[in-house]
Amino acid sequence: MYEPIRTKSVHSTVDGPHPDFPHRSREEELDIQLAGHLAALLAVTDELRALEGSSDLDTAAERLAEQVGRLRGGTAPARVTGTRRERSAAALHRRAHALAGRALVVAASRADTAAAILAAERMDVHAAALEPRALASR
Repeated sequence: MYEPIRTKSVHSTVDGPHPDFPHRSREEELDIQLAGHLAALLAVTDELRALEGSSDLDTAAERLAEQVGRLRGGTAPARVTGTRRERSAAALHRRAHALAGRALVVAASRADTAAAILAAERMDVHAAALEPRALASR
């Protein structure tokens, strides 16, 4: 009724001592994931800088770029300057808070203290920016 399998599965991950495709370690995967979250947070930070502009956001952007570069082996993150999507500051702060939370989870998972501290600080800043009295003063 069923035809027997004649070829090796392309989905097999058990190839013996010589795998056909490169494998990454858990640490490498976490580095890639953390760099992605921090790069996304950097992009939102740059959008906030274009919208609000502050020395705190400038410092945060530089620290984020430094961490992304470290995780990517010295490759600086791509940054777009001078463009602005028409979003509200509150929406950007919510997005940044969520991205910082994801980065914090991954940083804690890989025991990266510097990235975890930076992500936690950014979460606090964006949470504070979302408080009702902070939004009312804008």
